[in-house]
Amino acid sequence: MRLLEDKVVLVNGGSQGVGAAVARAAAREGATVAVTGRRPEPGEALVAELAEAGARAMYVRIDLSDAEEARKSVAGVIAVHGRIDCLVNSAGLTSRGTLLDTTPELFDAHIAINLKGPFFAMQAAVADMVARKAPGTIVNIITSSEHGGQPFLAPYVAAKAGLAGLTRNAAHAHRWDRIRINGLNIGWTATEGEDATQRTFHDAGDDWREQAAERLPMGRLGQPDEIADFVVFLLSDRSGVVTGSVIDWDQNVLGGLD
Repeated sequence: MRLLEDKVVLVNGGSQGVGAAVARAAAREGATVAVTGRRPEPGEALVAELAEAGARAMYVRIDLSDAEEARKSVAGVIAVHGRIDCLVNSAGLTSRGTLLDTTPELFDAHIAINLKGPFFAMQAAVADMVARKAPGTIVNIITSSEHGGQPFLAPYVAAKAGLAGLTRNAAHAHRWDRIRINGLNIGWTATEGEDATQRTFHDAGDDWREQAAERLPMGRLGQPDEIADFVVFLLSDRSGVVTGSVIDWDQNVLGGLD
């Protein structure tokens, strides 16, 4: 049995990294998949890849930092497929800033992409589910740093901690509508975006992944396809009645001390 057979799944920020991995996994499990992103090249390439594999897929160019565009990401899917069954918010901004050097502009950028965009995409998706009196599932990709994080991630942590709270609040509000909403606090993951971040902000060389792996308990970074399998599980009926959970998908243990 394919876990998402006949489901319509929207992956916001799905053109690369974890989002693209989720789109591939959802398509493999029988879903009709829509992905969004600001850059059409990777989005269209991913859709072509999925279509070649026999999946039904579409790309919508959206700037998720804009609330109306976030709503449109859902409206576009509904216009084509008549409904939305599952939403994954995987877009994220990870540019650096401390409490002392973060500008209002940088703070606003983090809030826009990491919190406001997911908020209004969820609003539109839940509105469709409620109007149809249909169950649905949402998974928000958050971060283990929302528990506190590094000093250079102050605006990122502020926004993602807000997303964790929103996940629980929305799950509580709509549990009687049979809409399940969960989140993943992912740890250090090997993505294209993380590669760019390490090179831009930390002067990392080509061997940064190997150096990072040596400092991690499992001897490697997390992989997008592993996260994607977990997301598909949470989107599917196989995860049962679970809602309002923000799960630490990480190899470090919150509260553990050496």
